[in-house]
Amino acid sequence: MKNRIVNITATLIAGLFATAAFAQTPAAPAAPAASVPAKVEAAHTKAVAKADAKEAQAVVKADAKEAKAVVAAKTEVASAKTEAVATKAKAHHKAKKTKTKADEKLASATAEAAPAVTK
Repeated sequence: MKNRIVNITATLIAGLFATAAFAQTPAAPAAPAASVPAKVEAAHTKAVAKADAKEAQAVVKADAKEAKAVVAAKTEVASAKTEAVATKAKAHHKAKKTKTKADEKLASATAEAAPAVTK
């Protein structure tokens, strides 16, 4: 039992010396640790700038696509208006022609009926 107590005491004393040795070690890794955040920050800034550039490019591309669609839609509307005007003009012309024929038939029938009444 005495042997166990000696081993435990020796282990505790060795641990105490090891702890004291590590506690007195100078903070040498502090300088490289400061440069790591700078590198990380630079990488972060670069990634953010790249993301902003991609976003701006996507926005410009979307705006251009929208403008193209608007132009296409306006062209289609203009084309539809032109076709509507042409269709209306044809309809008016056809109606006028039909009315003229009807008026001629009425005049002809009236002329034929008039001499028969006078006889």
